[in-house]
Amino acid sequence: MANLRIPGPTPCPPEVLAAAAGEMINHRGPEFAALLERVSSGVQPFFGTEQEVLLISASGTGAMEAAITSTLSPGDAVLAVSVGSFGDRFATIAETYGADVTRVGVEWGTAATPEVVAEAIGERDYRALLITHNETSTGVTNPVGEIAAAVKEVADPLILVDCVSSLGSIPMEMDEWGLDAVVTASQKGWLSPPGIAMAALSERGWAATETSTMPSFYFDLGKHHEYATRGQPPWTPTLPVLYAMDAALPLMAAEGPEAIYAKHHRFASWTRNVARALGLELLAEERYASDTVTAVRVPEEIAVGDLSRLLREEHDVVIAAGQGKLATSIFRIGHLGWLDEEEMAACFAALQSALTALGFGPAADARIPGIGPR
Repeated sequence: MANLRIPGPTPCPPEVLAAAAGEMINHRGPEFAALLERVSSGVQPFFGTEQEVLLISASGTGAMEAAITSTLSPGDAVLAVSVGSFGDRFATIAETYGADVTRVGVEWGTAATPEVVAEAIGERDYRALLITHNETSTGVTNPVGEIAAAVKEVADPLILVDCVSSLGSIPMEMDEWGLDAVVTASQKGWLSPPGIAMAALSERGWAATETSTMPSFYFDLGKHHEYATRGQPPWTPTLPVLYAMDAALPLMAAEGPEAIYAKHHRFASWTRNVARALGLELLAEERYASDTVTAVRVPEEIAVGDLSRLLREEHDVVIAAGQGKLATSIFRIGHLGWLDEEEMAACFAALQSALTALGFGPAADARIPGIGPR
């Protein structure tokens, strides 16, 4: 089995994968209603919300689209703050449906600061702010709570947040921070396969659905809410992934959110320490470095394709290349969801071996640090 070290899909516990093989049930029957309730309520503590969490059979991008089309209207002025590829995607979705989008781009590898976002939001009467909590393409976590507080001092837009690669792994306080839409997906921090997206709206977010005129059908959150009150999905659901989540969430509840967040921080710090020990440079500045994915600069003398191929073919380790303008200049190591020290250590040993084989001298005699105390 490959040592999968990408930021999603992520490895799943054996019992979760086994649960996904369960037999089919009637998605209009009482068994499904109970399943829907267990999964929806099980993810709430990680959202940091008392609001209903809707389950959508889709990827994370589907939930991003749902948040936009269910709350906004064509022509709405929207500020989209992007620190990477997925921030750009959020903006593009809004543009596709006719929003009047102003983009604020931050240098990839850095975070959006509260000051920058507050200044930008004050320049116009914006209906909504789009922002990414954790940017998978650059390994950067935006300080969304601080940003939301700064924005609310100068304006009152809807705040829609892409939390696809953060929820379940990094602290999120939707209600406390005053966020109006929060979305995520099963294949990242939830110990589960891809196929289920999740979305929660604040009371203001739900009020916005009453005036939204963007076209929407499959991703209409109003329809999902209407059917959820009956214990049903509006469309045929991805039952195997719901079975998997139903098995994964008790594992997460037993460990507890705070312990899960601390574990992710420990693995992230370990990954960054190993990269530095091998003589590599990190893309993200330390204070905003993600606890779910680390972006590492590729040494000039090495092609990222050669490194990736050698790791895969010789060591059965799979890493992720960069995206967009960083496609050939970084590689990424995922450390979220189901984390295993032995597999991570094997990844690091393979990375040292591959770098050395490709002629990167600093890695040859490097001493790889351990994960450190809990």
